[in-house]
Amino acid sequence: MKKTLAIIAISLSTLMTTQISSAAPHFDNGRGFDRNERGNKPDRGDRGRQFREDDDDIQEQRREREERGVRRLQQHRWQTGYVMPQHYRGNSYKVDYKDSNLPKPSRNQQWYKINNDYILVDSDSNNIVSIRGM
Repeated sequence: MKKTLAIIAISLSTLMTTQISSAAPHFDNGRGFDRNERGNKPDRGDRGRQFREDDDDIQEQRREREERGVRRLQQHRWQTGYVMPQHYRGNSYKVDYKDSNLPKPSRNQQWYKINNDYILVDSDSNNIVSIRGM
């Protein structure tokens, strides 16, 4: 009886290992093992052309979105009392009042040049205090 149980156990374990080793990987999805669907694949006719066209469309959409953002920022009308957007608070927009013939700012104030306008901003609250056009 012990021999029969041992033979059955060995047969079942052999059967299980054979089935596991012949199973396909779960990420295959019938497309092969290439995980890089859009990346560095060789051209495969229409399918490769479609990926290139999709990439071109995405790049064009990004470029158009960036251009719209730039136009929107250029059309922005500044008003006193508004809070200056954080995007413009960097050092690249700051100007020295002496070089630009501007009045000396009070304590905790800074002049910025944005889209040909000089904007005086309170550094504590980031509120626009004064605007001078060119």
